[in-house]
Amino acid sequence: MSGHSKWSTIKRKKGAEDIKRGKIFTRLARDIMVAARNGGDPTANPALRMCIDKARAANMPKDNIERAIKKGTGELAGGVVEEVTYEAYGPHGIPILIQCLTDNRNRTLADIRKVFNRQGGNMAEAGAVSWMFDAKGYITIDRTDQDPDEVFMIAVDAGADDVEISDDVFEVYTEAGDLHTVNTALAEAGLNVSEAELSQFPKNEIELGKKETLQVMNIVETLEDLDDVQQVYSGLSITDEALAELAAV
Repeated sequence: MSGHSKWSTIKRKKGAEDIKRGKIFTRLARDIMVAARNGGDPTANPALRMCIDKARAANMPKDNIERAIKKGTGELAGGVVEEVTYEAYGPHGIPILIQCLTDNRNRTLADIRKVFNRQGGNMAEAGAVSWMFDAKGYITIDRTDQDPDEVFMIAVDAGADDVEISDDVFEVYTEAGDLHTVNTALAEAGLNVSEAELSQFPKNEIELGKKETLQVMNIVETLEDLDDVQQVYSGLSITDEALAELAAV
């Protein structure tokens, strides 16, 4: 899981300078709309509850959140978006999953194809890549003066599989079905949960040279900048050398 956590670290550090607030709010609104299809009451819809918490953490206005919920439940028009995942191989055979929310599949697919045509790699058939990944819960906690052992025990007692500790964050991993339970326990313990999501982790990571790693990560970043793309996951193992160069860009 090192590739995922290292890339997440880079995105967190670059986030303050790279944030395009309008785009972030659009993506968060789409997440809320999809989750709200299963009910607009966050107390009875854990997925919606987590989407709302994420939106609030990004300082999304309350009116925007409520509007997105109403679109998802059908109370307002404009909530016709669908979830779709595209599978691909990046340069050097790196498997890539691209999760999207879109109101126009043809547009989204054309935008994604354009990235691979320009930067290398190719689209794959459904199922060709997805079997290489496992869905797991991923939670981050901002680190201040908490006792690492205490955080570890709270997470594990709540059902977490593992906790990784770095200088500025705790990363908690769970089974997909345990994400909401663990997230709730951490929040009730007074910990500052900054991110909680269902994520995709490669079963096996592929390590490349620095130049090749940067080539793949450039494609990942380009895909993430597309309006309809919510998340991009790859089977790339990011070396510390490449990590340092990515952080400096």
